[in-house]
Amino acid sequence: MSHQQDRSRPSGSSTALSEAYDTALLDLDGVVYAGGEAIGHAVESLARARTGGMHLAYVTNNALRTPDAVARHLTELGVPAEPTDVITSAQAVARLVADQLPSGARVLAIGGEGLRVALRERGLVPVESADDDPAAVVQGYGGPDMAWGRFAEASYAIRRGLPWFASNTDLTIPGARGIAPGNGAAVEVVRIATGAEPQVAGKPLPPMHRETVLRTGAKRPIVVGDRLDTDIEGAFNGGVDSLLVLTGVTDAAQLLAAPPQHRPTYVDRDLRGLLTGQPEVTPAGEAHRCGGWTAAVRGGGLVLEGEGEPLDGLRALCAAAWTAAGAGVCGLETGKALAGLGL
Repeated sequence: MSHQQDRSRPSGSSTALSEAYDTALLDLDGVVYAGGEAIGHAVESLARARTGGMHLAYVTNNALRTPDAVARHLTELGVPAEPTDVITSAQAVARLVADQLPSGARVLAIGGEGLRVALRERGLVPVESADDDPAAVVQGYGGPDMAWGRFAEASYAIRRGLPWFASNTDLTIPGARGIAPGNGAAVEVVRIATGAEPQVAGKPLPPMHRETVLRTGAKRPIVVGDRLDTDIEGAFNGGVDSLLVLTGVTDAAQLLAAPPQHRPTYVDRDLRGLLTGQPEVTPAGEAHRCGGWTAAVRGGGLVLEGEGEPLDGLRALCAAAWTAAGAGVCGLETGKALAGLGL
């Protein structure tokens, strides 16, 4: 399928997704791990998918760590990976900069080691100060201990008229203790101080999709992620299918309210969804049915009836909510319908 699919309901698949697609383009934070620890069922699910012949690529907007460091971490968690299996927004933004500046150009790097390594890979020279004669400013996630003075250096350089690039604009990042500010929050600090707008490379924008395709050679990829506004929208923009897993920042209520570009092809609880087919959601008069559940819009809200696998109920609710939105019905009450699913 491509993103020309019907986006009024999740799609079904008669075969396991690991067989229907040749490459899984997996987000990391909130999908494979959170706070450095593997998410439940991730390790064994990825092992089975890989054994079955699926190529696994790890695509992250987090520009802090190098591909080598990410691959080592994955291997330590029990997910064997090589650095070439990892694609980061630092690599995507480095290519974007290199397309516009000559080899050897000096670049003010506001971020971590992952950003600096990616810039060097493209023949650029990272520098630390606005006074080091940079030709551009590149900003990526620098971790929770990023010094405030780094944002000042970026502001000094940008106010002198230098072009500004950002690896990504995710406002938040999941961690072991909860949701923390991400690179997008740091970008907002510099935007407020300068009034400038950066060129952005990361998901959901085309430079990241381009980087991923160039590095993986995927022919039938599926994007697997936990975020509607980066992973799923990135898949939409790239014209490829997607699987949303409910292990990260997106919850069921947000999924029901998703606009077309944020609607995944498939939805599942966790990475075990790669190993199975996906049930069909079928119209049933003015309602939608999936498994033992039927969902409809009545009296300004969603109504769910039946029993069975809770995810089937969620899939039916998605179809009812998305169809109603397409007909111009917005602001549906969803709490009662979701209450009995335990999602």
